[in-house]
Amino acid sequence: MDRVRCAWGNSAPEYVPYHDEEWGTPLHGDDALFERLSLEAFQSGLSWITILRKRPAFRTAFAGFSIDAVAEFTEEDQARLMADPGIVRNRAKISAAVRNARAAQQLPEGLSALLWSFAPEGPRPRPATLADVPATTPESAAMAKELKRRGFVFVGPTTAYALMQATGMVDDHVAGCFRATP
Repeated sequence: MDRVRCAWGNSAPEYVPYHDEEWGTPLHGDDALFERLSLEAFQSGLSWITILRKRPAFRTAFAGFSIDAVAEFTEEDQARLMADPGIVRNRAKISAAVRNARAAQQLPEGLSALLWSFAPEGPRPRPATLADVPATTPESAAMAKELKRRGFVFVGPTTAYALMQATGMVDDHVAGCFRATP
């Protein structure tokens, strides 16, 4: 039997496992959330499928998104990344990933605890359709503002909300989707 998914979950073969097993599932851990934050920043202006297809190359290029490893990246590392056809070669986004790793190292509470502190509490209305899913929320605006205050870049409210959706801080599976929790 074919499962009913959010419409985007059937739009490309790579989306099926991403939708079914990953998107909207609570994710914790500093390095794991650093990866998602970085990939959401790389996605800015592009389609998510582009990033999803390049994710294995991103993981290799960015040392598995280890915060400590990426924070040590030099200008030579950034030049290497600019020459890597397996990733999105955008100088500003590559530089942002390194800068954000360095900012993450400075968080006394850790990146995971900081990001999750913006997750809304209590039940929220389930979106009936994709048109009902917001691009930003007051929580994502607050998250973006705090991240910027702490030295992060490429983290606007829309990127912050996409991160919240992808990592289960919010559950935006539409009504009727098999992943939608009651």
